[in-house]
Amino acid sequence: MFKSPRLILDSIFAFPPNRDTLGGTAYFIVENGAGVLIDCPAWHEGTQQFLQDHGGVWCLFITHRGGIGKAQEIQDTFGCKLVIQEQEAYLLPSANVTSFHRELAISERCTAIWTPGHSPGSACLYYNQEGGVLFSGRHLLPNPEGEPVPLRVSKTFHWQRQLRSLQAILDRFTPDTLSYICPGANTGALRGKGAIDQAYQRLSQIDRV
Repeated sequence: MFKSPRLILDSIFAFPPNRDTLGGTAYFIVENGAGVLIDCPAWHEGTQQFLQDHGGVWCLFITHRGGIGKAQEIQDTFGCKLVIQEQEAYLLPSANVTSFHRELAISERCTAIWTPGHSPGSACLYYNQEGGVLFSGRHLLPNPEGEPVPLRVSKTFHWQRQLRSLQAILDRFTPDTLSYICPGANTGALRGKGAIDQAYQRLSQIDRV
């Protein structure tokens, strides 16, 4: 049964958690008559119709291997660019993939940033509107109190790299350029909030040792 995505910021929709990606949350940025999809929502007719009604998808960005879902089907449907960090591109052998190393300017407003640690090719998407929005995949997730943190789990690829990736984000941005985080999972911990606000300030308080 299709459940409509929720508008969480002026131009950003959040999809309900997707079982195909172990409860991952996908996002859709509507800009200039077509959209950027971050990770894969549950894929069925309702999802396809929603995306078409909002101008279609011109780019699908995958934050990490766990967010791939039905990426091939989405690309086949919309003929969209499919962007993923180079160390995980091999997981989509039949897709027409655009891979990158450290970063990639996808558009004037969107930049892909490699943030290894959770997985070898874990990456975030930075959107330079709304005061700066970071789509963090599973690199940064809300803890039970709703605070953004790197979570060390059994599948974590390299914990120290993940901490260094957090530091790189703090070095790159400022409180004026990073206002929100849209995490790729655990969104129930936000208790109805669509995104984590005061993002830079919250990240700067994390113990990075």
